[in-house]
Amino acid sequence: MDWAGILEKIYGLLAVYGIKIIAAITILIIGKWIANFFRKLINKILAKRQLDPALRSFVASLIYYVLLVFIVLAALSQLGIQTTSFIAVIGAAGLAIGLALQGSLANFAAGFLIIIFRPFKTGDYIEGAGTAGTVEEIEIFTTQLKTPDNKTVIIPNASITSGNIVNYSTKGTRRVDMVFGISYEDDIDKAKKILQAIIAEDDRVLKDPEPLIALAELGDSSVNFYVRPWTKSDDYWSFLFDTTEKVKKRFDAEGISIPYPQRDVHVYEHKAMSPV
Repeated sequence: MDWAGILEKIYGLLAVYGIKIIAAITILIIGKWIANFFRKLINKILAKRQLDPALRSFVASLIYYVLLVFIVLAALSQLGIQTTSFIAVIGAAGLAIGLALQGSLANFAAGFLIIIFRPFKTGDYIEGAGTAGTVEEIEIFTTQLKTPDNKTVIIPNASITSGNIVNYSTKGTRRVDMVFGISYEDDIDKAKKILQAIIAEDDRVLKDPEPLIALAELGDSSVNFYVRPWTKSDDYWSFLFDTTEKVKKRFDAEGISIPYPQRDVHVYEHKAMSPV
């Protein structure tokens, strides 16, 4: 056996492919370190946003494995292996999966946008996709709300991000819009003083911005006052209900009437004509 010839061929192969193999291994080692670094970084960023641990792990792992695929392709390309066919197969598989899971992928993308841009967070009272409620959970595909009557509503994330999102908890304060009507025969100055007294007596009303109480409409059946005080968001509903009750009781005690819609009907009697 010609050992010298065999060794010469091995040295020749090492000379040709040795550097490529070393480069491929280096790409794998460094690439895996970079992918792992990004996984930890993303996990840390999502943890700061108080995202669910299971969801954090899912998103971080997904990005990690996507990066690994590109790293392996780069290493194979360094060895001289044509990766075009691999990329074509991966692309075709991705297209097929994307078409099959089109709705789910849309919800996934919408969930990722909600996580990144945070238009709302857990505990916020929001209105979106035709539903209003308190956010209980934000998941990668759906968002779970609890309505004021204690119903659980699970909304696909794509439905939320495709329309307007109203977040009532972001600012911490809310304006309470109320309309109180009195009869045309009642004293408007007296009614206005009663409304001002009710608002001034309530500690939940904020001094800044200043409450607005104004005669705004001369309606068909009533003279309408707009009452616009500001409260903390947590006090909104209790203040609205309490104030409505106080106004009704105070108006009754002071002789101010709250009219209901009325319509005057005039009946005209036509005498039958006598036959000729």
